[in-house]
Amino acid sequence: MTMHTIIHSTHHNRFPNAEPATQDLRSPHYECIDQIEALKLVVYVPGVDASGIEITTQGPDVFVTARKTHHVRINWQALHLEKAQRDYQLKLRLGLGFDYEALRASIAHGVLTIALPKKHLVPASVTDLHRKVA
Repeated sequence: MTMHTIIHSTHHNRFPNAEPATQDLRSPHYECIDQIEALKLVVYVPGVDASGIEITTQGPDVFVTARKTHHVRINWQALHLEKAQRDYQLKLRLGLGFDYEALRASIAHGVLTIALPKKHLVPASVTDLHRKVA
């Protein structure tokens, strides 16, 4: 018999001010707009250009990773800008009613727009009608 438990790690970080790698990304602000033929996602990612965008899908999920262009300053001093300059990651479960292969995206002035067409489902009554006619 196998028993599953949740055991919290008591391992302490030797660098108390260091944040885990998962906190290097922050969730961007976004809007979902339901249209007749598609779902429109508007994701706000200031400081990101097209080369820093990665959109992947897996089943009903959409993952958007947006990486800022990081500049190294000549007069660099630690100003705790790391949090303000973090990259973005958005994870959404949208369901299987979308045509993920036909996804379109564009970015302008830090606003990423994603159009995700809806799948056209044929009602059962229409398919039955076609079978009777044929």
